[in-house]
Amino acid sequence: MTTMTETSARFREFKMPDVGEGLTEAEILKWFVQPGDTVTDGQVVCEVETAKAAVELPIPFDGVVHELRSPEGTTVDVGQVIIAIDVAPGSGDAPAPAPAAPAQEPVEAAPADSGDAPKGRTPVLVGYGVAESSTKRRPRKGATAAPEAAAVAAAVQAELNGHAAPAAAAPAPAVPAQAGAPDGGRPLAKPPVRKLAKDLGIDLATVVPTGKDGIITREDVHAAAAPAATTPVAAPAPSQAAPEAPAAAVASDSARETRIPVKGVRKAIAQAMVGSAFTAPHVTEFVTVDVTRTMKLVAELKEDKDMAGVRVNPLLIIAKALLVAIKRNPEVNAAWDEANQEIVQKHYVNLGIAAATPRGLIVPNIKDAHDKTLPQLAAALGELVSTARDGKTSPAAMAGGTVTITNVGVFGVDTGTPILNPGESAILAVGAIKLQPWVHKGKVKPRQVTTLALSFDHRLVDGELGSKVLADVAAILEQPKRLITWA
Repeated sequence: MTTMTETSARFREFKMPDVGEGLTEAEILKWFVQPGDTVTDGQVVCEVETAKAAVELPIPFDGVVHELRSPEGTTVDVGQVIIAIDVAPGSGDAPAPAPAAPAQEPVEAAPADSGDAPKGRTPVLVGYGVAESSTKRRPRKGATAAPEAAAVAAAVQAELNGHAAPAAAAPAPAVPAQAGAPDGGRPLAKPPVRKLAKDLGIDLATVVPTGKDGIITREDVHAAAAPAATTPVAAPAPSQAAPEAPAAAVASDSARETRIPVKGVRKAIAQAMVGSAFTAPHVTEFVTVDVTRTMKLVAELKEDKDMAGVRVNPLLIIAKALLVAIKRNPEVNAAWDEANQEIVQKHYVNLGIAAATPRGLIVPNIKDAHDKTLPQLAAALGELVSTARDGKTSPAAMAGGTVTITNVGVFGVDTGTPILNPGESAILAVGAIKLQPWVHKGKVKPRQVTTLALSFDHRLVDGELGSKVLADVAAILEQPKRLITWA
């Protein structure tokens, strides 16, 4: 899609592109340029986070930055203008930039004309934001001067998300009689604040508002509750003089929990897991296997000159074992096409590796893993893991997977019941490798043992086929020479 437009011969706009496969929005994590900076064609101007990964965006032309349309932390739709560039600086006075992005405005005070931002969209909430309200609230009589726009935006955002607003040194209302509903109407407060007042037994009509346009905040409710909890009753009995407990609970309300907006990779993970769990009928089978010989092979490969420069670990042998098992049972490598009511058998293996990153779990995959030699597979695994940990995995690297491995053993976990990556037929979970008593050649000896779990889509994979795949993986790990005899 086209991501730039011409507003004149001098100014060009750059729109948020679709950096993945059908993504509809992205969050601006960081701007690398500011108005007045000179940029060149191909220069990275910002970093955005999509539902799949963090991606750097280059500008496709030369010029001077005229305006940043969306501040950091804003989620914008694909196709929305994010930056304007003066491509002919010095040819006259440039017009003043448009007003600040909508994220700087409080919800109730959104301007009627929002420039190039989508009409009715105010990105003050995570995700898509909320539509612009057509109701204009009338300022309360005698209201104190409003704080700066940034402080107001922060306070309103905190209220919308159910937080206590950031503390600020604001003068007390000059007229206590302002408490109550405006002009005899309903008091102005957000739903979370109304619930808090109800829980504390506070009548909002008696609360003095300090928010913008007379909006009652959580702090106002807490302030109204405090006198009620601390005002002594006439001649109280000793057993009655303990109202501090409820007051303490109120004071610690905001400190007892933290709300984290669901967006970016975490939002995508949630949607994918719910979609997979309630679409594909999952079956999980388990097997415990002696991998002592595999661990010896890993130690030997580390000393092999042909494996120099690449990382050799048990995951490498497990990945190769799964690829051999798929070759022996190719029907497991398939996908379910709901629209056409077809089973699509894949004649290639894009092997996914679940990776924990600072932004959450992602599953990049090794393209055409079935064609790679052991050194090539080791190099691909190393590059995949390092790229994921650096947060540089591209959306293309996470697309098109066919089967996945998740190594929960690195966390000391014995096994699990993994959920399928959407669109894939199977996922193999590898547990921790531990020394355990094991019967070997008729005697109980300490052996290195692990538990494997294979989840598969029962629409595609019958129990017999799933069992064969898991048994083949286990057999190879028990006798690694089968990598040669079965390959």
